[in-house]
Amino acid sequence: MSYLVKDIRIVNESKIFNADVLIKEGRIEKIDSSINVAGNVKEINGSNLHLLPGAIDDQVHFREPGLTNKASIYTESKAAVAGGVTSFMEMPNTVPPAFTHRLLEEKYARAAESSLANYSFYMGTGNDNLDEVLRTNERRNDICGVKVFMGSSTGNLLVDNPLVLEKIFGGVELLIATHCEDEATIKRNLERIKQQKEILEPADHPRIRDEEACFESSFKAIQLAKKHDSRLHILHITTEKELQLFSNMIPLADKKITAEVCVHHLHFNSDDYETLGNKIKCNPAIKAPFNRDALWTALLDDRLDVIATDHAPHAWEEKNEPYEKAHAGLPLVQHSLLLMLHYVKQGKISIEKVVEKMSHAVADCFQVEKRGYVREGYFADLVMVDLNQNSTVSKESILYKCGWSPLEGFEFPATIVNTFVNGNLVYGKGAWDESNKGMRLRFNR
Repeated sequence: MSYLVKDIRIVNESKIFNADVLIKEGRIEKIDSSINVAGNVKEINGSNLHLLPGAIDDQVHFREPGLTNKASIYTESKAAVAGGVTSFMEMPNTVPPAFTHRLLEEKYARAAESSLANYSFYMGTGNDNLDEVLRTNERRNDICGVKVFMGSSTGNLLVDNPLVLEKIFGGVELLIATHCEDEATIKRNLERIKQQKEILEPADHPRIRDEEACFESSFKAIQLAKKHDSRLHILHITTEKELQLFSNMIPLADKKITAEVCVHHLHFNSDDYETLGNKIKCNPAIKAPFNRDALWTALLDDRLDVIATDHAPHAWEEKNEPYEKAHAGLPLVQHSLLLMLHYVKQGKISIEKVVEKMSHAVADCFQVEKRGYVREGYFADLVMVDLNQNSTVSKESILYKCGWSPLEGFEFPATIVNTFVNGNLVYGKGAWDESNKGMRLRFNR
């Protein structure tokens, strides 16, 4: 079906302006001050609403295959679309992990059958799958990147062999995304704190996974990237100290080293462990307030390039274990855009900057083909938001399979009204059309 969105305020490329938007055959056909068309076109009144390009989340964990008791591609992509996220890039730490191209393509096949949002998947790295990792060079246009855990992780996803790291950074020709926490530092901190107290608690998490652990690992990744002239993207930066490693002196399109910040590290701080406990236990840890303040400064001055979620759902029972056994990760993809719109209303960030960091910059950083902007000829991945209607996170409204959120009870000053994916009105005023699935992302590399 074709759609004509009338008289809506478009937020795009640092501008806000009123226009009509014609959506036809999955693309944005026309943007103009006044569009009139005949034929089978459904007209949507956009008065008093804003139109944004759909958010692109470059870091999620949707748990399929192998961990579907927590989540699935279907459930979490549905939550994403309800939150205005129209495309996602999913991590390899499933069961089995995506260590081969056969396993990677099986994930793409699952997504083609069930994902309501557009999708891409990272190739996973371990100490013993280098040949498979290097084969991604042949597929640079249809895989988002290679993921390297340079810190503690599950199973055999930790890459701690220096020779393997050299070969990855020296041989991979597409984007390398890293989780940076130094394992040796984490172990030393854990042993020291265990000598000080018998029972650990959530508030100890940022002491164990501290600023030094993050800095040492990020510094090492950047040294490797500079040595081999690699395309490096460091995920979920959490510390003031790491920010000295990144630059805002050149445009994003020219950067070889980029950085991501996640919404929970912009929103929570270590004081929140007292009330939220394991609900906000995640890796890397939510840290002291001065780190959060520094992240905001770096986001606004473009040392931090993109905003993501690291959406990582766990069963409620897994989060309710004692601290040391409780799983690390937060479900966030349904509420990330709304949370940033909260900070727009607070005056912390402009809506134009939110669109830049959640849509434009992600598309540019990963060289996503024809997405991330409200432009004629681009895929119609679009979100209509009402900035004058509040919405609250409740048990009833949560779409994550895990059924909980660290933001439960939080009231946002905005509502997602409609979400288009590839020109299909998948989510509209609480109603769903699941007849069309998302598409595999392609990259201009």
